[in-house]
Amino acid sequence: MTDTPERPGLFDPAALGPLHLPNRLVMAPLTRNRATADGVPTAMMATYYAQRATAGLIVAEASTPNAVGQTYPNITAIHTPAHVAGWRTVTDAVRAAGGRMYLQLQHGGRVGHPDTSGLRPVAPSPIALPETIHTPAGRTPSVVPREMTAEDIRTTVADFARAARLALDAGFEGVEVHAANGHLLHQFLSAGTNRRTDGYGGSVAGRVRFAVEVTGAVAEAIGPERVGVRVSPTATYNGIDPVDAAEVQPALVTALAEIRPVYLHVVHADPDAPLFQKLRALWPTTLIANPVLPPDRIPADGGRHRAERLLAAGADLIALGRPFLANPDLTARLRTGAPVNQVRDAYLMYVGGEVGYTDYPTLSSAAAPGGVPTAGPG
Repeated sequence: MTDTPERPGLFDPAALGPLHLPNRLVMAPLTRNRATADGVPTAMMATYYAQRATAGLIVAEASTPNAVGQTYPNITAIHTPAHVAGWRTVTDAVRAAGGRMYLQLQHGGRVGHPDTSGLRPVAPSPIALPETIHTPAGRTPSVVPREMTAEDIRTTVADFARAARLALDAGFEGVEVHAANGHLLHQFLSAGTNRRTDGYGGSVAGRVRFAVEVTGAVAEAIGPERVGVRVSPTATYNGIDPVDAAEVQPALVTALAEIRPVYLHVVHADPDAPLFQKLRALWPTTLIANPVLPPDRIPADGGRHRAERLLAAGADLIALGRPFLANPDLTARLRTGAPVNQVRDAYLMYVGGEVGYTDYPTLSSAAAPGGVPTAGPG
């Protein structure tokens, strides 16, 4: 009888293309709205990410590849020299702290507003987001997006490829193409947001085409060994109905596998779900799994038990979001079983400033006289 090889643990090293990761923990991309109004990263962002550099990999927050792709105020972008220079201060700080970073590329599609970007949003079909959207003036009714023309699609694919090249110029190790959470690529995948009758709509093959073309262009621009893709098969964010996810997501993953990106990042992965198991079986390279955690509280173990269940189910790396947000030294806390910080106030996640951003205490700062939080790496 042959013994089944033991799966690696959270703190075992891993290879990711040309990268050597010291552990299997990934800091998931988290929009924090700390950039300037035109999308340039700020000095406090360099501090924030450097504090969390003990993650095996950091995937930096969603950055738009063009102006019309902007979602909310003060989110980051990567399409001008100023964006590259701003991000370079962040990647330099993380590298100096011993870390490694990818940048997530995200186009909001219909998740945008002229009051924020100055432009009417675009989407696969002229179907408005079924909810209000945050703008500089507060919550505002969403607008009907302009349906993308064939030229818009070609230009957007090229914008993603250019943004990937700029990300490497900014010091990132690679990029993650965001095809999840109800943003533009996900809007093409969903029958509820894609009513097109051309080659980018209708059939499953038509609906996955745009995401595959974007990923292929990005892979050609910087090499597939530096490209990941994020999907959220069952998510309902931003008005997405995943009713046919069991058909669409495997088709997407099968097509993407031919490009051989270095990883697939599955959001809200459930190790017992048949769809997760099918995607794992279809995917030929590294699979990053983001476990389902309670929406209102970080588990007392920081999510370690759920992470280890996903590793046992075939995931290679584990992405955690809010646990890293509230715990700069999450890697050490998970390794030692130390208590974890809770998110202090969800409102502070998106309002700008240091409070609720760079002032979460580390184990070392909590043990210091007075328990004053430090701003250095955790």
